[in-house]
Amino acid sequence: MNDANVKRSKSNGQKGLYRTIWRWHFYAGIFCIPLVITLAVSGAIYLFKPQIDAWVDQPYQSVLTTDQRATANQQINAALNAVPGAQFASYQLPEQENQAVIIQLKDKGERSLVYVNPYTLEVLKTIGYEDQFIRMVRTFHGELLAGNVGSVVVELAACWAIVLVISGLYLWWPRSVRGLAGVLYPRWRQGSSVFWRDLHAVTGIWISAMVLFLLISGLPWSLVWGGAFKEIRQWNAPPVQQDWSSGRTEERLNTVKNKSTEANLSEPLLASAMALNFAPPVMLSASRDDANVWTLKSRHQNRPLRSDAWLNGETGEIIRIKSFHERSVIDRAIGIGVAAHEGQLFGWFNQLLGVITTVGLVTMSISGFILWRRRKPERVLGAPPLLADVRIGKTVTIITLLLAAVLPLLAISMLIIVLLEWLVLRRFEPSRKWLGLQAP
Repeated sequence: MNDANVKRSKSNGQKGLYRTIWRWHFYAGIFCIPLVITLAVSGAIYLFKPQIDAWVDQPYQSVLTTDQRATANQQINAALNAVPGAQFASYQLPEQENQAVIIQLKDKGERSLVYVNPYTLEVLKTIGYEDQFIRMVRTFHGELLAGNVGSVVVELAACWAIVLVISGLYLWWPRSVRGLAGVLYPRWRQGSSVFWRDLHAVTGIWISAMVLFLLISGLPWSLVWGGAFKEIRQWNAPPVQQDWSSGRTEERLNTVKNKSTEANLSEPLLASAMALNFAPPVMLSASRDDANVWTLKSRHQNRPLRSDAWLNGETGEIIRIKSFHERSVIDRAIGIGVAAHEGQLFGWFNQLLGVITTVGLVTMSISGFILWRRRKPERVLGAPPLLADVRIGKTVTIITLLLAAVLPLLAISMLIIVLLEWLVLRRFEPSRKWLGLQAP
């Protein structure tokens, strides 16, 4: 084979590889775009959970104080009387003297929050835990209000979004020196087609690292990946106790398990818990294993600030304190990732990064949709057509296998797609033409 034929073969191979990756990028986008927009908007709202919680609870942050503050047990009884048949779950330590006390109750596995005036014992508000606005946003973000099916769909979208980002980086990578225009900033004066292409690609390169971080840091919460990860960790002895749940079903199961039939929150115990000054919100609850041992847990969204303590239920004596830094390396890494994912690891700048990323995701989704509609021929899906004699390089094969190995849902979905294409879609000319499976 002469040099010209070698160069031509190499060029055709590169074009075929580019076209193949472009097709995977296209199909991933078709599936992901609606879900990416949905998750970006809901995630952007959840970034401001502390501000939203403060705004919702504002009417209960300035109750009239008197010299006669009711005991913690009296406050708990007032809450129990407001929800007949419920059981005490936890007592949230007030941050100020003039705050209403929030007492969490459980009834048949469902949680409710009761706001009690600690001076008059008046019940100011009762709401189901899952009925809070920010909890509904979180549930929608994690499972699209569709239970386990929604969780699987969200996880599948996250897996394909990883493919979308990696393939997009390959397509964006400049293959000739032509300046920074169209690479790091969009070209504004070369027509609408160039503008939309550049807006899509340039936005992607600027936010790609943050998008990959958000996708990967969300996997421990997922139903399939997170559940498998937890099962692997349970092989240790003793079993590992995680402070996050893999899906809402597991979270609800934990709620049912942690029942407390009665509560005797002594004043020495309350005083000792307050003196520890954990990062709020702080929950005090009776241990399910020993009624005379109470557990104090910080539930601050910046997880490195969290601590747990175990106290004697009668005297308030501290039995043990466990800080975030005493957790395993894996738990610390995931906790830091979760805090950054929720926009709470390093204050307002973390929230700003989250907002920029979500706005970028929406921008990429809209620009990608516009590019598709502008290029799409009539009566076909508009996927980039295959080239003849396409050969996939070893690097792409290795990357694909690695992604499939660490993302089980991705592997299953890719296998289904390949089998569907080879066994069904390629056998019928209309489907081949509509999907772009016919080489030009």
